[in-house]
Amino acid sequence: MPPLHDILASVRVVAVPLRQRFRGIDTREVTLFEGPEGWTEFSPFLEYDDEESSMWLAAAVDFGWNAAPPIFRSSVRVNATLPAVGAEQVAGILDQFPGCRTVKVKVAESGQSLADDVARVAAARDYLGPEGRIRLDANAGWNVDEAEHAIHALAPYDLEYVEQPCATVDELADIRKRVKYMGLAIAADESVRKASDPLEVARAGAANLLVIKAQPLGGIRRALAIVDEAGLPVVISSALETSIGISMGLHLAASIGELPYDCGLATVSLLAADVTGDSLVPIGGAIDVRRVVPDGALLDSYTADPERRDWWRARIERCHALLKE
Repeated sequence: MPPLHDILASVRVVAVPLRQRFRGIDTREVTLFEGPEGWTEFSPFLEYDDEESSMWLAAAVDFGWNAAPPIFRSSVRVNATLPAVGAEQVAGILDQFPGCRTVKVKVAESGQSLADDVARVAAARDYLGPEGRIRLDANAGWNVDEAEHAIHALAPYDLEYVEQPCATVDELADIRKRVKYMGLAIAADESVRKASDPLEVARAGAANLLVIKAQPLGGIRRALAIVDEAGLPVVISSALETSIGISMGLHLAASIGELPYDCGLATVSLLAADVTGDSLVPIGGAIDVRRVVPDGALLDSYTADPERRDWWRARIERCHALLKE
């Protein structure tokens, strides 16, 4: 862990607008700083406490202060991400992900119905055609009975897998058993990145694959250790980051030998702006693996208000103290 002043010396706090509301927010606040290996990102969501956020700081320091591991590929195939929008908005959003053959559709949104989910998934299938891949992400929004009902309603649209349909490991194991006869895979996300033991879900046989995110798990090296020990296929995903944060995820994805699924690393396309003029967005359904240097003018354009900068600096100080302990 570098000294705190080495981190704070180059800190820039930016507030980047989104194209449409996502995860309940319209603006994404992130902190960027530069280490010996290049620029890195610290961007836990605002509601996360210091203990959880400290893992994100560990990841940012790892990427900024340590050389990335050797890579197996120079580009990574990625999926489009479809927020919980109305069916009439689906085509316009998916147009922002050129060449992507896979779409992750958000479902189980608070205040919406299963009928809304069906309409959204149907529109995505119409857009992709029969050869495209559709995966669902419920963000633990269903109980087991609701998940079973929803999966049966959405299965006719030829699903690749369902991500985190329920909240607990026991519930995931239950729903996996209930839908096993359908040949439908269950993926775990929150049960990995928010768990005190990220390997519990794998040991319990509660998922067919894991969704792995570099920042919440403490960085590339810790994520690779989890992937290696879990022994399951993985999808490397992002956390609505700028291109600098996405670069970390791409280096993680590129350093995994077997990567059978398209990765969820195209979320810069959900932002209305970025911190670089050469954003990490899909071309032909894939993104090149490279580090990113922010553009000074863009950093200035999206600099957060002084009180927000102070808030983020204080957050870094608290998380840094936790990591030192």
